[in-house]
Amino acid sequence: MRPVKLTAVALAATLSLGLAACGGDGEDNGAAAPAASAPMSSAPASSAPAMADGQFGPGCAAVPTDASNPGSFAAMAKVPVATAASGNPVLSTLVTAVKQAGLVDSLNSAPGVTVFAPSNDAFGKLPKADLDKVLADKKMLTDVLTYHVVEGRLTPDQLAGTHKTLQGGEVTVAGSGTEFTVNGSSTVVCGNVQTANATVYIVDSVLMPKS
Repeated sequence: MRPVKLTAVALAATLSLGLAACGGDGEDNGAAAPAASAPMSSAPASSAPAMADGQFGPGCAAVPTDASNPGSFAAMAKVPVATAASGNPVLSTLVTAVKQAGLVDSLNSAPGVTVFAPSNDAFGKLPKADLDKVLADKKMLTDVLTYHVVEGRLTPDQLAGTHKTLQGGEVTVAGSGTEFTVNGSSTVVCGNVQTANATVYIVDSVLMPKS
């Protein structure tokens, strides 16, 4: 009987070792699966556009960097859009036009908008006679300024497409990443600027609504 018992014990040990070995293979395969899938899960993060996290464009270099300056990005983010623009030296002509049209309160109280804000250089491209004519005609000025405003806060990845303006017309934005044009000729030189109630894209040409 002793040899039988020894054989049974040896068989049991063999089966136990065999099952352990099978279990070890399963654990190795299970551990390998997450390692293989890790690169797939990290790929979207590495390809996400950096501009979605902040401002972009060559024109942003002209904006003050000192957070205590009312024209800085940090200060602009704390106040509504017309007030924010009034502190930014790049947008002083636009601010003058907004005040002339009596739109300060309307823009500041808007629940959420996107503003294509012409820089001082953009207004400088207009012949002085034409600019003076627009500034002197409140209705025309209002139409021009509200043509630069779209309802809703558009993120950079929502920017491309055709959008209805507060003036009633439409603007068409083309591009992607950090390069966008508006209506085919005006370029976004500093984008994704945040204010308390608006997202601002500073452009290098004044947008004119169709008459």
